[in-house]
Formats: sequence, C-alpha cells, structure tokens
Amino acid sequence: MEPIISGLAVPSDLLLKDLLLNADPVVKGALVVLVFFSVWCWAIIVDKTVQLIKARRMVSRIEREFETNRNFLPDRRELHHPVAAVFEAGNREWCDGMPGDGQPESRSERRERIERAMRSALGEELRRLQKHLPFLATVGSAAPFIGLFGTVWGIMNSFTAIARTHDTSLPVVAPGIAEALFATAVGLVAAIPAVMAYNKFATEFSNYSSRVQAIIGTYGTRLARARPEGG
Repeated sequence: MEPIISGLAVPSDLLLKDLLLNADPVVKGALVVLVFFSVWCWAIIVDKTVQLIKARRMVSRIEREFETNRNFLPDRRELHHPVAAVFEAGNREWCDGMPGDGQPESRSERRERIERAMRSALGEELRRLQKHLPFLATVGSAAPFIGLFGTVWGIMNSFTAIARTHDTSLPVVAPGIAEALFATAVGLVAAIPAVMAYNKFATEFSNYSSRVQAIIGTYGTRLARARPEGG
C-alpha cells in the first residue's frame, strides 16, 4: 500500500536502488565519477597510513638509539626502513673521505658535505612518501562541485517534469529532488575524508621531516668525527 502524505499518494518504491537506476544519465555519470574518486582516495589513505606508521616507528627507534648510545652509527647492511636512503647517502659521503681536489677539509666542511647529501636524500624520500597527496587535495576541492553539478541537474529535471505534466505533486517532484540531494551527499562523502586526510598527512609528514632533519644533524656530526674509510 502506498503511503499518503498531505493527501497525495507517494510511490513506496522510491528507494536508493531505484533512484540510481532511474536517475538521469548525467547524474549517473557524476555519481560514477564521485564513487571512483572516493575509492581511489581511500586506497591512497590506507597506503599512506601504512607508510607513515612504518616511518614514524623507525624514526622513534633511531632517536632512542641516539639518546642512549652516543657512539651509535647505523650499520648500512641493516638499513631496511623508510629512512634507509638518507643514512646511505650520508655513509657514501663519509666513505668518500676528502674532496677530489686532494685539499684537506675541516671537520665542519666534512659535516656540511655529509648533511647536504642526507638532506638531498630526505627530499627524494619525502617526494616519494607524498606522492598522490595532491590528488586528495584535488578531490577535496572538486568533489563538492561535481556533486553540486548533479544537484543542479536533478533540480532542472524536477522543473522540467513539472512543466511537462503541469503537476506539482510530490510524486512528480520527489524523484528529481532526491537525485539532486543524493548527488550532493555523495560529493560530500568523497570530499570530507579527502580533505581531512590531506591535512593530517601534510602535518604528519612535516613533523616527520623535522625529526629526520634533527637526526641528520646528529648523524652528520658523528660521521664527521669518525675516520672516513680510505681517508
């Protein structure tokens, strides 16, 4: 039996599935794009979360090692973690010894050379870790407008139906309005997690960079004091 609202019979099968199946092709296209964006965003969020957890754990372990052991120097053969490339770059500079022109270098010059190589490696590592983050920002800013486009189109369909049938009853207006509101909701569902994740990752990777920069300073100083291999 169809429910009665204000004396008007409203179809009882006005369900989510029916809205999707009977939606205008343009609205369907907008919904497909938004669902694709949402799935891709969640894949990025999961991947970056795993990478960030691994990176933070290793940085915490190295920080504890530096605090408890003043002579701690990571073994290159055991560097299997997200900051391995940073230490490997410092180790290569340390093994190079003196510059190619044969001129002696001071400890501060050696430290600066080692730290410069490590900072360059850190920049490459951060670019790798932050890959795909701009997509989150793009979805966060664009998805609401794609949903709004579906909303406007659905409302246009509602007015078209009114003009065609000369009837303003709920059964005529409701489907188009429902499509419109659903497109807006899907746009927000895609955008809100993307924006929150982007802001969170931007903050976390900034903190990660600062912590590794501090490690670079400590590690560079210790390598500069050590005797370079072949030096």
